[in-house]
Amino acid sequence: MTDSVQEAREALGKRLREIRRRGNLTGRELARRAGWHETKVSKIEYGVIRPADADIRAYCRHAEAGDQLSDLLASLHNINSAYIEWRQILGTGMKRRQQQTLKLESQATFIRNWEPAVVSGLLQTADYATAIMKNVIAFYQIPDDLDEAVSKRMERQRILYQRGRRFHIILAEQSLYTTFGSDQVMIGQLDRLYSVIGMPRVTLSIVPRIAEGLVVVENFFMFDNRIVKVEGHTAGITITQPREIALYGRAFDVLAKKSVTGEEARNLIRNALETRAG
Repeated sequence: MTDSVQEAREALGKRLREIRRRGNLTGRELARRAGWHETKVSKIEYGVIRPADADIRAYCRHAEAGDQLSDLLASLHNINSAYIEWRQILGTGMKRRQQQTLKLESQATFIRNWEPAVVSGLLQTADYATAIMKNVIAFYQIPDDLDEAVSKRMERQRILYQRGRRFHIILAEQSLYTTFGSDQVMIGQLDRLYSVIGMPRVTLSIVPRIAEGLVVVENFFMFDNRIVKVEGHTAGITITQPREIALYGRAFDVLAKKSVTGEEARNLIRNALETRAG
């Protein structure tokens, strides 16, 4: 869980503690009235556990603070949406996830993406996307909507050609070698990357494998300076806390300085192509 999620949970707990005190309730008395173990109150108020909707309602009811219920519930739901397990996100298949990302992309004018092991979804060929998504479906054991999900991912790429948009995508050189599908699939994907260099609205950078590791960070998307989406192994994380967004921005800048573009990037892609052809 990110710091911003924990900080938001602690802030909500502090608000609940103030409501309880203004209602002249001790933690023990609130627990008795709500039918809780007496330690539950302190765990909620110090952010140790996440309260449920029913817990928020109990605070407002017993502390006679019903006028604050809707605002408190909204705060809780925002916290809950910041950290969502993949089994929940992908519970109905992968197409829905692609639709959500498409919506975020359509609202941004500057999109930055760092990928340490795979090619960015915005630059994938249909065959490459199919191979990746097939693996995801099998690993997470989710409903198989492969064709629809790939179609939606390809639809997302239309944004690359829209005026008023800018994209900076940084790939680690390893992403040129991580195999998805067959050698032919990878050759097609590398050809696609080769052709992307020089596109008017897209900057494609590659961090060489021998570059100094000044920052180690998981893959992420930045939508302007408003939202960062991080894809962890077990969950998708949404970051909106300005301090954390700034740290991801710094990480991106460090990676950009270590990356190569233009003909140097083409050379790295050519090397990967030669390895496949060989």
